[in-house]
Amino acid sequence: MPSQFTSSASLDAPVVFHGGVRRCWPVGLVVLALTLTPPQAVLATTAVPAKATAKQDSSPIDLEYLADLEAWRDRVEQSLRRDNGWLTLAGRFVMKEGVNTFGTDAGNDIVFPPQLAGVGPARLGTITVDGRNKTVTLQPDDGTNWTSEGKAFQGQRKLGASSGKRDWVSLDRISMHVIERDGKYILRLADNKSDVRANFKGRIWYPPNTAFKTTARFIPYPPGKTIPIVNVIDEVSDEPSPGYVEFTIKGKKYKLDAVGDDGGLFFVIRDATAGDTTYRPSRFLYVEKKPEPNVPFTLDFNRAYNPPCAFSEFTTCPLPPKQNILPFRVEAGEKYRKPT
Repeated sequence: MPSQFTSSASLDAPVVFHGGVRRCWPVGLVVLALTLTPPQAVLATTAVPAKATAKQDSSPIDLEYLADLEAWRDRVEQSLRRDNGWLTLAGRFVMKEGVNTFGTDAGNDIVFPPQLAGVGPARLGTITVDGRNKTVTLQPDDGTNWTSEGKAFQGQRKLGASSGKRDWVSLDRISMHVIERDGKYILRLADNKSDVRANFKGRIWYPPNTAFKTTARFIPYPPGKTIPIVNVIDEVSDEPSPGYVEFTIKGKKYKLDAVGDDGGLFFVIRDATAGDTTYRPSRFLYVEKKPEPNVPFTLDFNRAYNPPCAFSEFTTCPLPPKQNILPFRVEAGEKYRKPT
């Protein structure tokens, strides 16, 4: 998965683009990125049954394929529901240079949401940003008991901002980590007892449909090729594009540009179901292993899934480039459940 997109639902999965505006995606789950994952227009009112069955007007689907697709959906679901996943996000704070106080008290530089009141003192400590030396340092308040990866630590601690591995620190139900975006350091806050997580009703999917499980070919671009990608807050970045895929649906040829530079192919797409039964801004599609050039492979839109922004307001996801907006309805993959 692209090292910076969040292709799935886990915040630990690299999610977003490699060079610029990434900002949401994890898919530690095979492609999910996960992460972030943020996280969103109209929806279907009923969830697909636990045991997926083929759409009646499609070609027969073999049982092995159904079992594999169901297992994949299961992993996507569990990744989204995990601790520190996209459903737990409770804040995204751009930090200023120098000392930033944080906690639930209104006098802090970073004010945590009121539902976290009582988790430690109203001022939990300070975070110092040193942009010149590219360091972020946490100084917890005395008497607070923080952990990292389940191990307690005391006193001052550097906070990593690498997109490759999130450096989470936790205090009771609170977890947080730092991300860097275009020279700015952002504190991302998670509440593992958030109402969003507790009340989440589950992803909903179209029934499997072989009409959208098609044969494609990968055509690589020359090394160094980039394409501009805009995100939901109108930031633009030039993202590496390894190439595009060509495929045929209902007798017509189409192409999609891939973005990212990992070992697979990652697509940000939209189709004519957007804003109707699927998430309006975009859906993601990931091929885990990059195919050999011009060699047929299976491109399966039954594995299209929602970006983190469909689940969290504290993420900033990419929009599809115009060449990735398909003019027909892709009635396959994940639907969108409108928030209540």
